[in-house]
Order: sequence, then C-alpha cells, then structure tokens
Amino acid sequence: MSQIIEVTARQGDPAETSADTRIIGLFEGVESGIEPVDKLVASGEVKASYKSSGVAHAHGKRFLAVGLGKVEDFTTERARVSGAVGASAAAALGAKSISWISPTEGDVAATAGAIVEGTLLKAYKFDAYKSKDDDDESSGIEQLEIVADDDLTDAVTAAAIGANAVNAARDLQNQPSNVATPSYLADRAAAIAAETGNIEFDIYDRQWIENKGMGAFAAVAQGTIEEPRLIVMRYNGAPDSDAPTLGFVGKAVTFDTGGISLKPSGKMEEMKFDMSGGAAVLEATGAIAKLGLPINLISIVPSTENMPSGSAIKPGDIVTAYNGKTIEIDNTDAEGRLILADALTYANELGADRLVNLATLTGAIIVALGSTYAGLFSNDDDWAAQVEAAADSTGELGHRLPLHPEFAELIKGKYADITNAPAARKGSSITAAEFLKNFVGETPWTHIDIAGTAWDLGRPYVGTGASGFGVRLLIELARKHGQT
Repeated sequence: MSQIIEVTARQGDPAETSADTRIIGLFEGVESGIEPVDKLVASGEVKASYKSSGVAHAHGKRFLAVGLGKVEDFTTERARVSGAVGASAAAALGAKSISWISPTEGDVAATAGAIVEGTLLKAYKFDAYKSKDDDDESSGIEQLEIVADDDLTDAVTAAAIGANAVNAARDLQNQPSNVATPSYLADRAAAIAAETGNIEFDIYDRQWIENKGMGAFAAVAQGTIEEPRLIVMRYNGAPDSDAPTLGFVGKAVTFDTGGISLKPSGKMEEMKFDMSGGAAVLEATGAIAKLGLPINLISIVPSTENMPSGSAIKPGDIVTAYNGKTIEIDNTDAEGRLILADALTYANELGADRLVNLATLTGAIIVALGSTYAGLFSNDDDWAAQVEAAADSTGELGHRLPLHPEFAELIKGKYADITNAPAARKGSSITAAEFLKNFVGETPWTHIDIAGTAWDLGRPYVGTGASGFGVRLLIELARKHGQT
C-alpha cells in the first residue's frame, strides 16, 4: 500500500534543516545563493533547464539542484513536475528526508503545494503482492519539509491531504478485482467515514437496488454472483448555508468483461481499472471532509461487476431506469452509463443541486483526446466553466466537447425510449454523454470521461499504472465552491 510521507512547513533559514538532503530549484540565469551549487552551475556540471537535476556536496551537506527552466515559463504544473524530479533524484541518492527551499516566484503558496503534490505522487508505489525478504529495509523518502519566508503550513497541509487521497485512490485502482469487489469499496467508504468522523454513509445491496426500481443498475449486476453495492456518502460542512449542494457520482465497475458483448482478451486485465471514477469520488470525499471545507456534498458510487453468465443481460433486452425511461440494451459493454443513469437520478432525488460524474466511459475519448485531457460534457455553461477551471488549476486537464440535438437523436431507441449503444458509430463519447443527460433533469451537470487519463497518464509525477485522476480536481472544485 502507499507509504505516507510526513510533510511539514518551516519558516526561517534553510540551512537549519535536519534533513539529509536539501533541494534547491534553479531558474535559468538566476543564482541560487548557495555557493557549491552556483559553482557547479557555472562549470556546466549542473544545469537549470527544466526537469534537469544535479548533486553538490559541501561542509558535510548534500544539495540537490532541480532545474526549473525560465522564470517566465514557471507554472504550478512545472512546480508539480519539479517536485517529482526532486523526489526521484533524492530517492536514487538514498535520501530519507528532504528539505525543499520553496521558489519565491509567482504564487508562493500554490507553488509549495504543487511541490508537495509532485513529491508525494512520485514517491507512490504499489507492491502489496510482491514477496519481500525478511531483511528488506524500508526504502524511499520518509519526510518532506518545505522551507519559505512565509508561513505555508495551510497550503502544505492541504496539498498533502489531497496527494495522499490521490494515492489512496491509486491503491484502490491497483488492487486486483478479486480483492477490490463492490463490497471492498463499500468497506472503504465506511473506513473513510470512521477516519474523518464527519461523514454519514449508507450502503445498499442488490435487493434494495431492485426494490427501489433501479432497473438499469440492477440489469448490469444481474450477471454476476458478486454482490453489487450502491454507496452513498453525505458530508455537511455548511449546514446553515444556502449554497447549492454538490453531487459527485463515480462509476465503479470493479471488473468489466463486456458481459455477453464480450471484450477481446488482449489487455482485458486492465478492466480492473473500470472503477476509477468511483475510487476518485470516494477518496475526494474523504479529503474534503478532512479539510473541513464549508460545503454540503452528496457522493454516490454505484458498484458492480459486468460479467457474462446465464443470468446476464443480453443484447436486445429492454430495462426500465429509476426515472422511468426505458432503455434498449444493444451492447452489454456499454454498461457504465446504465449504472450511472440510476445513480444520477438518485443524486437528484437526494437533493444535489450541482452534479459532476466521473467515469471511464468510452474508448472513443482516448482516440479524441489521448491521455492529455479528460473529456468534459455539460448542460450548463457556467457549471462547465467552473469544472474546467478546477481541472486547469490542478493539472488534471479537461477539454469540453459539445452536446447537440443531432447527437440526442442518435440514441433514440427502436423499441424503447433510448438505446445504450447507437448503431451509427458517430461521436461515441458524445452520444454516451447525451445518454446520461436523460437522467439529470434540469440540474447543472458535468460529465467527465476519464477513460484516457485514469491510468498510464504518463506525467512525471504519476507515470504508468493507476493515476488517481480526478481526486484533486474534485477537491479544488469543492474548495472554490466553498468560497462562493
């Protein structure tokens, strides 16, 4: 499981640190003021170019220089990447404790927070199932200190909470599907509630889902012997506020075979990641509660496997969703939108005034946006702009794609109200969003398709494997919402 690194902030002289390694960010053409480092820069042994690093020793101390590039090009995302570069180089040196001298250019607090994020995300590893020798020693960074002239305690603490939540989501993603079942995710929700002490939660089983009339969710779950779960978490951080209640919904298909419409076998093992939206919602909710953000939040995670069996739904079946819409099941591998349909309707019923859902929904979004952007779709321009702003500020980027009545026409059913998989392969990610739009009513809503960003994102601070994408975005969205 992910290692927790102790993170602190300190005001004062950087030289007073007890850390075994001091990290200095270097801007091109700007001296650091630390003689052994500046000598190496002058000699060309250490460069200030972006993503570079070099080591200097003096007076029994170890200095690690990390290139930040040009001052005018420096952003919080570059600070995040630089934190990752520093973490990687420090770990290679065997460092246990590091002290970062926070750069003073730009928003100092945001920069410090980004360095914390980059460090903690880069230091993550998942080796729970690898054999270890009895004499294996603990490896990796154990302590991170941020040093600055200002008191950055709040920014550093908040960044550490967010980054640890991302790593916890990565732990959930990386677990094999025979471990991370819907019941396992439900247990994690209960654990988060116990850790924070200010979250209420309910866990609903197959019988409740069926009795409630959630026919779309129940239809996906009927093919598996693994018990489905509808996870509902409530955080009331502003009980007397008139501000809109946020609603987060995360798809959590803990393994997706495609059902009767079976997927190809190649890389099917990656379908354990089809619960990534749910993992992000669970851990973001916990972090928001730990931060005590002044908002009210309802988080819903519908979770099931999608399996082929004698009881599984079949192409051509018709089911009735919780809001009364009838749906033709023309492809059982378009199951995520089915479980989200009932969850979104229920979020509305519980009082969510602003909705965001995260889902590894369509392979088509990878064709359109690669792993650089998640796809954003919305029925409300102002709400979409707020979500996109949160995406930009956290580096969990989103690009908005259009909805249009012509796409809505494509999902009209032949024998039912709508189909879950239009025959015309046009704008597949958009038609999936148009499908979901049927279940949000007039509530401002944004759908985030993270199929291309949930794993193998490739950024220096998360690399390959589970990325925990969406956790920091949701936290930032909640933080901004609490300031309005």
